[in-house]
Formats: sequence, C-alpha cells, structure tokens
Amino acid sequence: MKLSVLDQSPIRAGGTPAAAIRETIELARHCDALGYHRYWVAEHHASDGLAGTAPEILITRIAAETRHLRVGSGGVMLSHYSALKVAEQFRVLEALYPGRIDLGIGRAPGSDGRTAMALQTGPYAHGIDQFPHRMADLVDWLAGSLPVDHPFAAVKAQPAGPTMPELWVLGSSGESARFAAHFGLAFSHAHFITAQGGLESIDLYRSHFRPSPSLAAPKASIGVFVLVADTEAEAQRLASSRDLWRLRLDKGELGPIPTVEEALAYPYTDRDRAIIERNRRRQIVGAPEQVRADLERLAGTYGIDEAVIVSICHDEAARRRSYALLAEVFALGTRREAA
Repeated sequence: MKLSVLDQSPIRAGGTPAAAIRETIELARHCDALGYHRYWVAEHHASDGLAGTAPEILITRIAAETRHLRVGSGGVMLSHYSALKVAEQFRVLEALYPGRIDLGIGRAPGSDGRTAMALQTGPYAHGIDQFPHRMADLVDWLAGSLPVDHPFAAVKAQPAGPTMPELWVLGSSGESARFAAHFGLAFSHAHFITAQGGLESIDLYRSHFRPSPSLAAPKASIGVFVLVADTEAEAQRLASSRDLWRLRLDKGELGPIPTVEEALAYPYTDRDRAIIERNRRRQIVGAPEQVRADLERLAGTYGIDEAVIVSICHDEAARRRSYALLAEVFALGTRREAA
C-alpha cells in the first residue's frame, strides 16, 4: 500500500502561524527521506488553528526542498477562484517540476461564509452551483482542449507543455464522487472528516466512472487521521490535544492546537466525551503494529491501495516521529530502494 501525507499546517498553542508553515517544510523534507509517495498541503482561511491558506505557493517551496515526493494541493477550493487562474498556477508548477505535481480540487469553502465572500469577486460570485462549469473549464484549460464554441476558446493557459498535473477531486460526499467520475478524474475520500457514507461514495465513483484522456480507469484513495507512538498509551495521550481541538472546532472555536496538559485538564461534559468518542471512530491511533493492522484493514474495506495520512498533535517532534514510525512499520524506505 502507498502512503502519502496531507499536511494542514496546524498552529500549535504557544507557536505562530509562520512557525506552522516552517514546520510544514521541515515535515515535507522528513517524509521525502522516509519514502512517502506524495505530499499534499491544504487550503483553510481565517483560522487560528490551520495556517495553510495558499497551497499553490507552498507547493513551490516543498517541491524545491524534496526529490522524490509528488507534491500537490489537498486541495484548492475551486468555488472561490477563476478556473483559468488555477490552471495557470498549476501549469507553472508543472513546468517547474514536470511529472511531480498534483492538483487536488475541493468543493467546500474551507472557511466560514463571510470569509468565503471576501475571497470571491463579489457576494456569491462563484457559488457552489457553478462548480461543475468551473471544473470543466479547469480540466480543458490544463489540457489545452477548450471546445471551439467556448466563449474563451482563444485564451490559453500558459505555460503550455507536454505534461499536466495529476488531477484529483477531494471530498467527503457522494456529490464529489459523482464529479470525479463524470470528469474521469481520481477521487480521494476524506475519511478523516467523515466515515459515514464513505464506502458508498467510493462505490458510486467506481460505478459511474467515465474514462478520460488523463485517466483510463478509476483511481481512488482515502484521507485518514493517524497518530503513531512507541506505545498505545503514549499515542492516546498525544491524540488528546487533537481531540480537544476538534471538539472546540465543532463548537465554532477556531483556536490553535492545545497542549496535552490543557487537554487532559479540560472539564469535559458527558456530551463532550460522546463527541470525542464519535470522532475517534474515524481515527487510527496506537503503536506501530496495531496501526498497521488497522490501516490495512480499513484500506481493504475501501478496496484502495493508497492512504493519505493526516497527523496532528501539539508536539511537533512527536508528529514527525509518528510519520517515521509509520514509514518504518510499512517498510517505505526499503520499498523505495527496491524500486
């Protein structure tokens, strides 16, 4: 099974957003050396907990700092932007790093409603109902294949070239799966956001997939929250900071990732504990062999051969070690040498 990374650039309590971006660069170098397959960076806005607002810029630096990883967006929130501008950005990236760039597209705003309006050219200018049209234009501009009757058929997305980024649709619903299938693109289900309906989304994607010039057969992955430590007890302790952060996020509190000490001392209500327990059902947390077994079981259930790993905790050294332990138990470095 291939293992990849989705980095949301978490901001730690006591840290800064700038430090979170630097930690993303350091983690990318670390995961490149460990043998991970691809490294995606996310897009979130106006958050005190997640610092990555511009994946198209971070990708440039990460690709320059790494040698083996495919690097891409997880993902660009297309509803905010001109399809031409996104195509141009990723054609530049493809020209700089041919054969290494992924363009993951998301439908969600990645923000609250007011921030979404601020990102657009006018109130609801790029509403979700326009997403299919923007997706079609993006695909055609990247490939240089706009229909001759398109109003912008004479407009080319430069720099043109013989290769194009690998296109993915990212989502946590059947609607995103339908778009991926319709356009003949790869699909990554965000299991870390919701496990409910995930199998149905993947099945829908496969059953409705239409081959395209860029992809002849369905290609799917899942995004999974994973945290590994030397012992299960230590992994559970480290995960408590993400538990509290996620609980607060569900309540509309967009703060930084709390320390383990704050999380352990927090006065949880019975309802809070129930929410955390529900959230934990879509996570894999534990010692290396336990995590490997659980991840392989989940991949088998979905019928996929690639998992995109999200790991968040307050201790950045522990986060890097989590990726290292996961790479070791899956022998990623050995597999790269054999290839």
